[in-house]
Amino acid sequence: MHYREWRWCSVLGGAYDCDVLVVGGGIVGLATAYAITRAAPGTRVTVLEKEDGPARHQTGRNSGVIHSGIYYRPGSLKARYAVRGAAEMVKFCAEYGIAHAVTGKLIVATERAELPRLHALVQRGRENGIPVRELGPAQIAEYEPEVRGLAAIHVGTTGVCDYAAVARELARASGAEIRYGAKVVRVDRRPERGVAVLTAAGAVVRARVLVNCAGLRCDEVARLTGDEPGMRIVPFRGEYYELARPELVRGLVYPVPDPAFPFLGVHLTRGIDGGVHIGPNAVPALAREGYGWGVVRPRELAGTLAWPGSWAIARRHWRYGAGELRRSVSKGAFLEAVRRLLPGVDAGDLVPAPAGVRAQAVLRDGTLVDDFLIREGARAVHVLNAPSPAATASLPIGREIGRRALAMLRTPD
Repeated sequence: MHYREWRWCSVLGGAYDCDVLVVGGGIVGLATAYAITRAAPGTRVTVLEKEDGPARHQTGRNSGVIHSGIYYRPGSLKARYAVRGAAEMVKFCAEYGIAHAVTGKLIVATERAELPRLHALVQRGRENGIPVRELGPAQIAEYEPEVRGLAAIHVGTTGVCDYAAVARELARASGAEIRYGAKVVRVDRRPERGVAVLTAAGAVVRARVLVNCAGLRCDEVARLTGDEPGMRIVPFRGEYYELARPELVRGLVYPVPDPAFPFLGVHLTRGIDGGVHIGPNAVPALAREGYGWGVVRPRELAGTLAWPGSWAIARRHWRYGAGELRRSVSKGAFLEAVRRLLPGVDAGDLVPAPAGVRAQAVLRDGTLVDDFLIREGARAVHVLNAPSPAATASLPIGREIGRRALAMLRTPD
Protein backbone atom coordinates (compact mmCIF):
# COMPACT_ATOMS: atom_id res chain seq x y z
CA MET A 1 0.00 0.00 0.00
CA HIS A 2 1.36 3.42 -0.95
CA TYR A 3 2.16 5.64 2.07
CA ARG A 4 -0.13 8.48 0.93
CA GLU A 5 -2.99 6.05 0.36
CA TRP A 6 -2.31 4.42 3.76
CA ARG A 7 -2.48 7.73 5.64
CA TRP A 8 -5.75 8.62 3.93
CA CYS A 9 -7.13 5.19 4.77
CA SER A 10 -5.99 5.41 8.39
CA VAL A 11 -7.61 8.78 8.98
CA LEU A 12 -10.98 7.99 7.40
CA GLY A 13 -11.24 4.32 8.31
CA GLY A 14 -14.24 3.86 10.59
CA ALA A 15 -13.89 1.03 13.10
CA TYR A 16 -10.99 0.32 15.42
CA ASP A 17 -9.38 -3.10 15.05
CA CYS A 18 -8.62 -3.15 18.80
CA ASP A 19 -8.66 -0.93 21.84
CA VAL A 20 -4.98 -1.34 22.79
CA LEU A 21 -2.23 -2.21 20.35
CA VAL A 22 0.96 -3.52 21.95
CA VAL A 23 4.13 -3.41 19.84
CA GLY A 24 6.55 -6.11 21.01
CA GLY A 25 5.97 -9.75 21.96
CA GLY A 26 8.62 -10.08 24.65
CA ILE A 27 7.72 -10.77 28.26
CA VAL A 28 6.92 -7.11 29.09
CA GLY A 29 4.58 -6.66 26.13
CA LEU A 30 2.81 -9.94 26.82
CA ALA A 31 2.56 -9.19 30.55
CA THR A 32 0.94 -5.87 29.60
CA ALA A 33 -1.64 -7.61 27.44
CA TYR A 34 -2.28 -10.08 30.27
CA ALA A 35 -2.71 -7.27 32.82
CA ILE A 36 -5.11 -5.27 30.64
CA THR A 37 -7.46 -8.16 29.91
CA ARG A 38 -7.56 -9.06 33.60
CA ALA A 39 -8.12 -5.52 34.82
CA ALA A 40 -10.73 -4.70 32.16
CA PRO A 41 -12.33 -7.85 30.70
CA GLY A 42 -13.67 -7.25 27.23
CA THR A 43 -10.88 -4.84 26.28
CA ARG A 44 -9.64 -5.83 22.84
CA VAL A 45 -5.86 -6.16 22.80
CA THR A 46 -3.65 -6.94 19.82
CA VAL A 47 0.09 -7.64 20.07
CA LEU A 48 2.37 -7.15 17.05
CA GLU A 49 5.67 -9.06 17.15
CA LYS A 50 8.10 -8.86 14.25
CA GLU A 51 9.59 -12.32 14.87
CA ASP A 52 7.76 -15.59 14.17
CA GLY A 53 7.25 -16.35 17.87
CA PRO A 54 7.42 -14.72 21.31
CA ALA A 55 10.46 -14.02 23.47
CA ARG A 56 13.10 -14.22 20.73
CA HIS A 57 15.41 -11.51 22.08
CA GLN A 58 16.03 -10.29 25.66
CA THR A 59 13.38 -12.55 27.21
CA GLY A 60 14.55 -15.76 25.60
CA ARG A 61 18.29 -15.11 25.83
CA ASN A 62 18.83 -14.22 29.48
CA SER A 63 20.10 -16.48 32.25
CA GLY A 64 16.64 -17.29 33.59
CA VAL A 65 17.24 -15.76 37.02
CA ILE A 66 14.36 -14.58 39.19
CA HIS A 67 16.15 -11.62 40.78
CA SER A 68 15.58 -10.74 44.42
CA GLY A 69 15.90 -6.95 43.98
CA ILE A 70 18.89 -6.55 46.29
CA TYR A 71 20.96 -4.49 43.86
CA TYR A 72 18.51 -1.69 43.19
CA ARG A 73 18.18 1.72 44.83
CA PRO A 74 15.51 1.66 47.55
CA GLY A 75 12.31 3.26 46.30
CA SER A 76 13.23 2.88 42.63
CA LEU A 77 10.91 1.12 40.19
CA LYS A 78 13.49 -1.65 39.81
CA ALA A 79 13.62 -2.26 43.56
CA ARG A 80 9.86 -2.17 44.11
CA TYR A 81 8.91 -4.17 41.03
CA ALA A 82 11.70 -6.74 41.35
CA VAL A 83 10.89 -7.56 44.99
CA ARG A 84 7.17 -7.77 44.23
CA GLY A 85 7.70 -9.42 40.86
CA ALA A 86 9.95 -12.19 42.19
CA ALA A 87 7.23 -13.43 44.51
CA GLU A 88 4.59 -13.09 41.81
CA MET A 89 6.74 -14.88 39.23
CA VAL A 90 7.20 -17.89 41.51
CA LYS A 91 3.43 -17.96 42.11
CA PHE A 92 2.69 -17.61 38.37
CA CYS A 93 5.05 -20.46 37.48
CA ALA A 94 3.49 -22.68 40.15
CA GLU A 95 -0.04 -21.87 39.01
CA TYR A 96 0.66 -22.63 35.35
CA GLY A 97 3.04 -25.55 35.82
CA ILE A 98 6.13 -23.76 34.49
CA ALA A 99 9.52 -25.11 35.57
CA HIS A 100 11.06 -22.99 38.33
CA ALA A 101 13.02 -23.24 41.56
CA VAL A 102 13.81 -20.89 44.44
CA THR A 103 17.51 -21.64 44.89
CA GLY A 104 18.94 -18.62 46.69
CA LYS A 105 22.27 -17.14 45.60
CA LEU A 106 25.64 -16.08 46.91
CA ILE A 107 27.23 -12.69 46.25
CA VAL A 108 30.92 -13.22 46.92
CA ALA A 109 33.73 -10.76 47.67
CA THR A 110 37.09 -12.10 46.49
CA GLU A 111 39.18 -8.99 47.31
CA ARG A 112 39.33 -6.75 50.39
CA ALA A 113 38.45 -3.70 48.29
CA GLU A 114 35.05 -5.30 47.61
CA LEU A 115 34.11 -5.73 51.28
CA PRO A 116 32.64 -2.22 51.76
CA ARG A 117 30.47 -2.70 48.66
CA LEU A 118 29.35 -6.10 49.97
CA HIS A 119 28.36 -4.58 53.30
CA ALA A 120 26.50 -1.81 51.44
CA LEU A 121 24.51 -4.50 49.62
CA VAL A 122 23.53 -6.01 52.97
CA GLN A 123 22.10 -2.65 54.03
CA ARG A 124 20.40 -2.12 50.66
CA GLY A 125 18.83 -5.57 50.83
CA ARG A 126 17.41 -4.85 54.26
CA GLU A 127 16.05 -1.49 53.10
CA ASN A 128 14.32 -3.31 50.25
CA GLY A 129 12.83 -5.87 52.64
CA ILE A 130 14.97 -8.77 51.43
CA PRO A 131 16.28 -11.36 53.91
CA VAL A 132 20.09 -11.47 53.75
CA ARG A 133 22.56 -13.68 55.61
CA GLU A 134 26.23 -12.71 55.93
CA LEU A 135 28.79 -15.51 55.46
CA GLY A 136 32.46 -16.09 56.14
CA PRO A 137 34.77 -18.33 54.07
CA ALA A 138 33.80 -21.55 55.87
CA GLN A 139 30.10 -20.81 55.45
CA ILE A 140 30.61 -20.10 51.73
CA ALA A 141 31.98 -23.63 51.38
CA GLU A 142 28.84 -25.05 53.00
CA TYR A 143 26.76 -23.63 50.15
CA GLU A 144 29.33 -23.91 47.34
CA PRO A 145 32.31 -26.21 48.11
CA GLU A 146 34.23 -25.16 44.97
CA VAL A 147 33.76 -21.39 45.39
CA ARG A 148 36.34 -19.28 47.18
CA GLY A 149 35.89 -15.84 48.74
CA LEU A 150 36.72 -13.61 51.70
CA ALA A 151 33.06 -13.04 52.57
CA ALA A 152 29.65 -13.41 51.00
CA ILE A 153 25.97 -12.81 51.48
CA HIS A 154 23.23 -15.34 50.88
CA VAL A 155 20.00 -14.07 49.33
CA GLY A 156 17.31 -16.66 49.82
CA THR A 157 14.57 -15.27 47.53
CA THR A 158 16.52 -15.59 44.26
CA GLY A 159 15.45 -18.35 41.90
CA VAL A 160 15.40 -19.54 38.30
CA CYS A 161 12.68 -20.27 35.78
CA ASP A 162 11.96 -20.69 32.07
CA TYR A 163 11.06 -17.18 30.93
CA ALA A 164 10.30 -18.24 27.37
CA ALA A 165 7.66 -20.60 28.77
CA VAL A 166 6.33 -17.76 30.95
CA ALA A 167 6.00 -15.57 27.85
CA ARG A 168 4.13 -18.27 25.95
CA GLU A 169 1.72 -18.72 28.86
CA LEU A 170 1.14 -14.98 29.17
CA ALA A 171 0.29 -14.88 25.47
CA ARG A 172 -2.18 -17.73 25.83
CA ALA A 173 -3.77 -16.61 29.10
CA SER A 174 -4.16 -12.98 28.00
CA GLY A 175 -6.69 -13.85 25.32
CA ALA A 176 -5.10 -11.14 23.16
CA GLU A 177 -4.74 -11.44 19.41
CA ILE A 178 -1.04 -12.12 18.81
CA ARG A 179 0.26 -11.43 15.31
CA TYR A 180 3.74 -12.76 14.61
CA GLY A 181 5.85 -11.71 11.65
CA ALA A 182 4.32 -8.23 11.98
CA LYS A 183 7.08 -5.63 11.87
CA VAL A 184 5.87 -2.05 12.40
CA VAL A 185 7.15 0.31 9.70
CA ARG A 186 4.88 3.37 10.05
CA VAL A 187 2.59 4.90 12.64
CA ASP A 188 -0.09 7.52 11.95
CA ARG A 189 -1.27 9.06 15.22
CA ARG A 190 -4.22 11.39 15.57
CA PRO A 191 -4.61 12.46 19.23
CA GLU A 192 -8.35 12.97 18.80
CA ARG A 193 -8.83 9.52 17.28
CA GLY A 194 -6.01 7.07 18.03
CA VAL A 195 -3.30 5.37 15.99
CA ALA A 196 -3.03 3.43 12.76
CA VAL A 197 -0.02 1.17 12.34
CA LEU A 198 1.31 -0.19 9.06
CA THR A 199 3.30 -3.44 9.08
CA ALA A 200 5.97 -4.51 6.64
CA ALA A 201 3.47 -7.01 5.17
CA GLY A 202 1.09 -4.15 4.30
CA ALA A 203 -1.48 -4.76 7.05
CA VAL A 204 -3.06 -1.76 8.79
CA VAL A 205 -4.12 -2.03 12.44
CA ARG A 206 -6.17 0.78 14.04
CA ALA A 207 -6.29 1.20 17.78
CA ARG A 208 -7.36 3.76 20.34
CA VAL A 209 -4.07 3.47 22.28
CA LEU A 210 -0.59 2.23 21.36
CA VAL A 211 1.77 0.62 23.89
CA ASN A 212 5.42 0.49 22.83
CA CYS A 213 7.21 -2.51 24.35
CA ALA A 214 9.62 -2.94 21.46
CA GLY A 215 12.74 -3.52 23.59
CA LEU A 216 15.79 -3.15 21.41
CA ARG A 217 13.78 -0.95 19.03
CA CYS A 218 11.65 0.99 21.50
CA ASP A 219 13.27 4.35 20.67
CA GLU A 220 12.66 3.76 16.96
CA VAL A 221 8.98 2.99 17.57
CA ALA A 222 8.66 6.10 19.77
CA ARG A 223 9.99 8.27 16.95
CA LEU A 224 7.68 6.58 14.42
CA THR A 225 4.82 7.58 16.70
CA GLY A 226 6.02 11.18 16.66
CA ASP A 227 7.42 11.28 20.20
CA GLU A 228 11.07 12.20 20.85
CA PRO A 229 12.18 9.78 23.59
CA GLY A 230 15.20 11.82 24.73
CA MET A 231 17.35 8.69 24.80
CA ARG A 232 18.71 6.06 22.46
CA ILE A 233 19.08 2.33 22.84
CA VAL A 234 22.77 1.43 22.81
CA PRO A 235 22.96 -2.35 22.48
CA PHE A 236 25.42 -4.29 24.65
CA ARG A 237 26.08 -7.94 23.87
CA GLY A 238 26.41 -10.34 26.77
CA GLU A 239 28.48 -13.41 25.93
CA TYR A 240 28.07 -16.69 27.79
CA TYR A 241 29.84 -19.99 28.24
CA GLU A 242 28.33 -23.22 29.50
CA LEU A 243 30.20 -25.17 32.18
CA ALA A 244 31.21 -28.63 30.96
CA ARG A 245 31.37 -29.82 34.60
CA PRO A 246 28.13 -28.46 36.06
CA GLU A 247 28.73 -30.40 39.27
CA LEU A 248 31.22 -27.67 40.27
CA VAL A 249 28.35 -25.27 40.98
CA ARG A 250 25.28 -26.03 43.08
CA GLY A 251 23.28 -22.85 42.57
CA LEU A 252 23.84 -19.19 41.71
CA VAL A 253 27.10 -17.34 42.45
CA TYR A 254 27.69 -13.65 41.71
CA PRO A 255 30.61 -11.27 42.16
CA VAL A 256 30.18 -7.96 43.99
CA PRO A 257 28.96 -5.57 41.25
CA ASP A 258 30.48 -2.22 40.41
CA PRO A 259 27.81 0.36 41.38
CA ALA A 260 28.86 2.62 38.50
CA PHE A 261 27.40 0.19 35.97
CA PRO A 262 24.04 -1.54 35.47
CA PHE A 263 25.85 -4.80 34.66
CA LEU A 264 26.34 -7.50 37.31
CA GLY A 265 29.62 -8.99 36.11
CA VAL A 266 30.49 -12.57 35.15
CA HIS A 267 28.44 -14.90 37.33
CA LEU A 268 27.57 -18.60 37.60
CA THR A 269 23.98 -19.69 37.10
CA ARG A 270 22.62 -23.20 37.44
CA GLY A 271 19.55 -23.06 35.23
CA ILE A 272 16.28 -24.89 35.51
CA ASP A 273 17.63 -27.54 33.12
CA GLY A 274 20.59 -28.32 35.43
CA GLY A 275 23.19 -26.76 33.18
CA VAL A 276 25.45 -23.98 34.44
CA HIS A 277 25.87 -20.78 32.42
CA ILE A 278 28.84 -18.49 32.99
CA GLY A 279 28.64 -14.84 32.03
CA PRO A 280 27.77 -12.45 30.68
CA ASN A 281 30.35 -9.82 29.93
CA ALA A 282 29.13 -6.59 28.31
CA VAL A 283 30.55 -5.39 24.99
CA PRO A 284 29.11 -2.99 22.41
CA ALA A 285 27.03 -4.80 19.81
CA LEU A 286 27.44 -3.74 16.18
CA ALA A 287 23.71 -4.12 15.51
CA ARG A 288 20.52 -3.95 17.55
CA GLU A 289 20.37 -7.73 17.33
CA GLY A 290 24.11 -8.25 17.06
CA TYR A 291 24.55 -11.61 18.75
CA GLY A 292 28.12 -12.02 17.46
CA TRP A 293 31.01 -9.90 16.20
CA GLY A 294 30.11 -10.99 12.67
CA VAL A 295 26.67 -9.35 12.80
CA VAL A 296 27.17 -5.77 11.59
CA ARG A 297 24.38 -3.50 10.35
CA PRO A 298 26.01 -0.28 9.16
CA ARG A 299 22.89 1.89 9.44
CA GLU A 300 22.23 0.80 13.02
CA LEU A 301 25.89 1.16 13.97
CA ALA A 302 25.95 4.64 12.44
CA GLY A 303 22.89 5.56 14.50
CA THR A 304 24.63 4.44 17.69
CA LEU A 305 27.81 6.36 16.81
CA ALA A 306 25.82 9.49 15.92
CA TRP A 307 24.30 9.64 19.41
CA PRO A 308 26.46 11.93 21.61
CA GLY A 309 25.82 9.71 24.63
CA SER A 310 27.71 6.83 23.02
CA TRP A 311 30.91 8.86 22.86
CA ALA A 312 30.39 10.18 26.39
CA ILE A 313 30.19 6.58 27.65
CA ALA A 314 33.39 5.69 25.80
CA ARG A 315 35.28 8.65 27.28
CA ARG A 316 33.99 8.10 30.79
CA HIS A 317 34.27 4.33 31.02
CA TRP A 318 36.99 3.34 28.54
CA ARG A 319 38.99 1.42 31.14
CA TYR A 320 36.02 -0.73 32.15
CA GLY A 321 35.10 -1.23 28.49
CA ALA A 322 38.62 -2.30 27.60
CA GLY A 323 38.42 -5.07 30.22
CA GLU A 324 35.09 -6.28 28.83
CA LEU A 325 36.47 -6.31 25.28
CA ARG A 326 39.53 -8.23 26.43
CA ARG A 327 37.30 -10.91 27.97
CA SER A 328 35.31 -11.05 24.74
CA VAL A 329 38.25 -11.70 22.41
CA SER A 330 40.33 -13.77 24.86
CA LYS A 331 38.98 -16.95 26.39
CA GLY A 332 41.94 -16.87 28.76
CA ALA A 333 40.92 -13.45 30.07
CA PHE A 334 37.34 -14.67 30.56
CA LEU A 335 38.66 -17.74 32.37
CA GLU A 336 40.70 -15.48 34.65
CA ALA A 337 37.50 -13.65 35.69
CA VAL A 338 35.71 -16.94 36.35
CA ARG A 339 38.59 -18.30 38.44
CA ARG A 340 38.22 -15.44 40.89
CA LEU A 341 35.06 -17.21 42.06
CA LEU A 342 35.67 -20.77 40.91
CA PRO A 343 39.42 -21.52 40.99
CA GLY A 344 39.05 -25.16 39.96
CA VAL A 345 37.74 -24.39 36.49
CA ASP A 346 40.00 -24.73 33.42
CA ALA A 347 39.75 -23.65 29.79
CA GLY A 348 38.31 -26.97 28.67
CA ASP A 349 35.37 -26.46 31.02
CA LEU A 350 34.14 -23.42 29.11
CA VAL A 351 31.89 -24.28 26.16
CA PRO A 352 30.57 -21.33 24.06
CA ALA A 353 26.84 -20.70 24.52
CA PRO A 354 24.36 -18.35 22.77
CA ALA A 355 24.75 -14.65 23.51
CA GLY A 356 22.15 -12.07 24.43
CA VAL A 357 21.85 -8.34 23.75
CA ARG A 358 20.83 -5.85 26.43
CA ALA A 359 18.70 -2.90 25.32
CA GLN A 360 20.35 -0.17 27.39
CA ALA A 361 18.87 3.33 27.29
CA VAL A 362 21.51 6.07 27.18
CA LEU A 363 20.81 9.78 27.59
CA ARG A 364 22.42 12.46 25.43
CA ASP A 365 25.03 13.22 28.12
CA GLY A 366 26.12 9.57 28.33
CA THR A 367 24.14 8.65 31.43
CA LEU A 368 23.22 4.97 31.49
CA VAL A 369 19.56 4.97 32.53
CA ASP A 370 19.57 2.94 35.73
CA ASP A 371 15.84 2.50 36.36
CA PHE A 372 12.87 1.35 34.34
CA LEU A 373 11.75 4.24 32.14
CA ILE A 374 8.11 4.61 31.06
CA ARG A 375 6.91 7.75 29.29
CA GLU A 376 3.60 8.80 27.82
CA GLY A 377 2.66 10.65 24.67
CA ALA A 378 -0.69 11.39 23.10
CA ARG A 379 -2.49 8.04 22.83
CA ALA A 380 0.80 6.21 23.50
CA VAL A 381 2.73 4.62 26.36
CA HIS A 382 6.43 4.02 25.68
CA VAL A 383 8.57 1.58 27.69
CA LEU A 384 12.02 3.02 27.02
CA ASN A 385 14.26 1.17 29.44
CA ALA A 386 13.39 -2.33 30.62
CA PRO A 387 16.49 -4.53 30.71
CA SER A 388 17.24 -6.89 33.61
CA PRO A 389 15.43 -7.35 35.99
CA ALA A 390 12.46 -6.68 33.69
CA ALA A 391 11.69 -10.38 33.23
CA THR A 392 11.53 -10.85 37.01
CA ALA A 393 9.44 -7.68 37.35
CA SER A 394 7.28 -8.23 34.27
CA LEU A 395 3.98 -8.84 36.06
CA PRO A 396 3.97 -5.59 38.11
CA ILE A 397 5.50 -3.67 35.17
CA GLY A 398 2.69 -4.98 32.96
CA ARG A 399 0.09 -3.80 35.47
CA GLU A 400 1.61 -0.30 35.59
CA ILE A 401 1.71 -0.02 31.80
CA GLY A 402 -1.80 -1.45 31.58
CA ARG A 403 -3.06 1.08 34.14
CA ARG A 404 -1.73 3.93 32.02
CA ALA A 405 -3.17 2.52 28.79
CA LEU A 406 -6.60 1.98 30.36
CA ALA A 407 -6.57 5.54 31.70
CA MET A 408 -6.05 6.76 28.13
CA LEU A 409 -8.95 4.60 26.95
CA ARG A 410 -11.21 6.37 29.41
CA THR A 411 -10.29 9.72 27.87
CA PRO A 412 -13.10 10.75 25.48
CA ASP A 413 -12.26 10.38 21.78
